Amino acid sequence: MPRTKNSPSSRKRRKKVLKRAKGYRQGRSKLFKRAKEFSEKGLTYAFMHRRKKKRDFRRLWIVRISAACKSHGISYNRFINGLKKLGINLNRKSLADIAFNHPEEFSSLVSQIKEK
Repeated sequence: MPRTKNSPSSRKRRKKVLKRAKGYRQGRSKLFKRAKEFSEKGLTYAFMHRRKKKRDFRRLWIVRISAACKSHGISYNRFINGLKKLGINLNRKSLADIAFNHPEEFSSLVSQIKEK
């Protein structure tokens, strides 16, 4: 019985790796072995940075809320603490959106907290 090398599947695997490495410089996009190494490294970075993106956005939201709080004469931690005491369950993403796009609604939240 003749030996087969399964060329359609192996060609498909190689093309998939080379397609993933498109845009890399020099041999990293042309040579299979190098392309495989660097595309795997790229996938590792993609995995890491999908998680890092969540941290970065949370930091951005906190900075926006903090800036809006300072303009109303209250600190960020007192604002968050006041929201918890009042039982207002808004996450930082929605608070940042309110502070950034609807400042009048945010000022009403701050005034509620200051009254308490």
